[in-house]
Amino acid sequence: MRIAIVTDAWSPQVNGVVRTLKATKVELEAIGHEVQVISPDLYPSLPCPTYPEIRLAVASAGSVGDRLAGFAPDAVHLSTEGPLCLAARRWLLRQSWHFTTAYHTQFPDYFAARTGIDAGWVWPYFRWFHAASSAVLVSTPSVRDGLKSHGIEHSVHWSRGVDLAAFSPDAPAHPAFAGLQRPIQLYVGRVAVEKNIEAFLASGHPGTKVIVGDGPARVLLEAKYPQAVFLGALSGGDLAGAYAGADVFVFPSRTDTFGLVMIEALASGTPVAAFPVSGPIDIVAPATGALDDELEVAIAAALTRDRADCAFYGRTFTWAASAAQFVAALVPAATPLARAA
Repeated sequence: MRIAIVTDAWSPQVNGVVRTLKATKVELEAIGHEVQVISPDLYPSLPCPTYPEIRLAVASAGSVGDRLAGFAPDAVHLSTEGPLCLAARRWLLRQSWHFTTAYHTQFPDYFAARTGIDAGWVWPYFRWFHAASSAVLVSTPSVRDGLKSHGIEHSVHWSRGVDLAAFSPDAPAHPAFAGLQRPIQLYVGRVAVEKNIEAFLASGHPGTKVIVGDGPARVLLEAKYPQAVFLGALSGGDLAGAYAGADVFVFPSRTDTFGLVMIEALASGTPVAAFPVSGPIDIVAPATGALDDELEVAIAAALTRDRADCAFYGRTFTWAASAAQFVAALVPAATPLARAA
C-alpha cells in the first residue's frame, strides 16, 4: 500500500508526535508499505509563536496537492491540525478524496496553559478540522471520551509502542546518578509550562529529582529549584540509563494524550507516579505505578511496586502492534479512476 502522511511536526522537533510518526514509518516500511511523509522541511516556514523551535510551513493547497497527486497514495493520513495539514485537507476535499486524522496533542489545553485564554475558544476549530475525516485516530479510551464530549465521535484506537531494543532494565545507570541521594525521581520530556513540571519539583518526597529534557521553562526552573538535577536532552544509551537507573518515574502532566515516556520507563523496569488524568489512567496499571491527586502520595506508593512487573508490562507495548492498528484504521483515498482524474 502507498501511504501518504502529512504532518506539521517533524525533524528537527523532538516530541511524542515526531517519535510516533518516525517509528510508525519504520514499521510500515518493514512490512512492505511505501510511505511518503509531507512535512514542514519541504517548504518555507515561520517560527511558531511562543515555540520558535517549531516551524510552521507556508504552503498552498495546490503545492501540497501536487505532492499527493504525484505520489498517488492508496491512503492519506493527516497527523496534526496545523497549516500544512490544513492545506492538505483543503486539497483533498476539493478532489473528494478520503483521509484519516489523528488527535495527538491536547492543544486546546496547551493553548490555555500558555495564554490564559479559555480552551473553549479553540474547540470549534478542532471540531471543524476533524469533521471531514473518515476517522480520528486516538491513543487511549479517555482521549476518545474527551473528544466525544466535545462533539468529535468518529474515533478509532491507535496505541503506541516502545523501542524494546533500546529500553530495558539491563541498561547501565546514567553516570550522573552516582552519589545522588535515593530515591531518584525522574522526569523525561519537554521542559515547558504545559507539562506541569513545577508540581513535581515542588513536591516534598525525599530523595533527588532529576529532569531530562530541554525547553523554554528550563532556565526559570533551574534557578527556582537549584536542588534538582537538570541533565538536558539525552538520547541513546544515556537516556536508557536514566530510565533504568531511576527509582521512580514521575509524570506530572495533566494535558498529555498518552505519554510515550511512561511506557519507556516501565519497559526499563521503573514504576510510574502520576496524576489520575487522561494518559496515566489508561496506561498505569496498579502493579506498575500509582496515581493520586497528591503527587507525593503517588510517588511513595509507586516506589513499592515490583520492577520486574513494570518491565513485563512495559514490554507489551510494541511498535509493530501500533503500526497494525494504524493500517487497520486507514481508508481508501480514492478509486483508481478518481485518483487518475
